[in-house]
Amino acid sequence: MAWGWLLLAAVFEVVWAVGLKWTDGFSRAVPTTFVVTAMIASMLFLGLAARTLPLSVAYPIWTGVGVLGVSLCGMLLFQEPASAGRVLCILLICAGAAGLKILES
Repeated sequence: MAWGWLLLAAVFEVVWAVGLKWTDGFSRAVPTTFVVTAMIASMLFLGLAARTLPLSVAYPIWTGVGVLGVSLCGMLLFQEPASAGRVLCILLICAGAAGLKILES
């Protein structure tokens, strides 16, 4: 179940990070409420995952999945650059997170 909590935490991390773009510096009430709620949910689920998983595994994976999700959303939703170097760096971050999952025992 801990891996499920971690996945939910990462999904909510992507939601709040991408949602920041629409808060206009936290000056728009509805997007800000949505972002803050997603932040709280992300932390809650990360905390639940960290009850069982080592923090040295849970946190980097949470961050890595967030990097991947936010980067993809930035490229797709906000036309941010998708250069080969940038994509390679994102893949390296994901490889590190996957390595932690594989080596976790």
